[in-house]
Amino acid sequence: MKPEKLLHLDNQLCFPLYAASRMMTKLYQPLLGKLDITYPQYLILLVLWQNDKLTVSEIGNKLMLETNTITPLLKRMEVKNIIKRKHSRSDERSVIIELTSKGNSLKQQALCIPADLLKDISEHFSLKKINHLQADLKTLLEVLS
Repeated sequence: MKPEKLLHLDNQLCFPLYAASRMMTKLYQPLLGKLDITYPQYLILLVLWQNDKLTVSEIGNKLMLETNTITPLLKRMEVKNIIKRKHSRSDERSVIIELTSKGNSLKQQALCIPADLLKDISEHFSLKKINHLQADLKTLLEVLS
């Protein structure tokens, strides 16, 4: 391949990943709108539904985000009464995030979201192909971190 072709958009790995990520997030918007949450807030909820009462740092590690990115999201979620933030008794610098009853109830409402998204994609990708893609992307994340 000629060196100048290396700079063509079609030859970049990053672009299809970036565009696919944006388009996937766009698919989530109407589903999450019914719950009155954003996609980043949904990701935080996924983490907390799996393990409640985590520190901001622990959530950040799981989502591969810095605490200064997560903190404003958590503040908005607290205003909506989805989570509670409280300082750790053992370490005042550490903030523990806990789901409220509203935050827990959103889990039940969100159960249909993965299946609804698969409907949109399954016409073009089999479940086996989706699982392979997910595994490849997880491997890519491990390599990049």
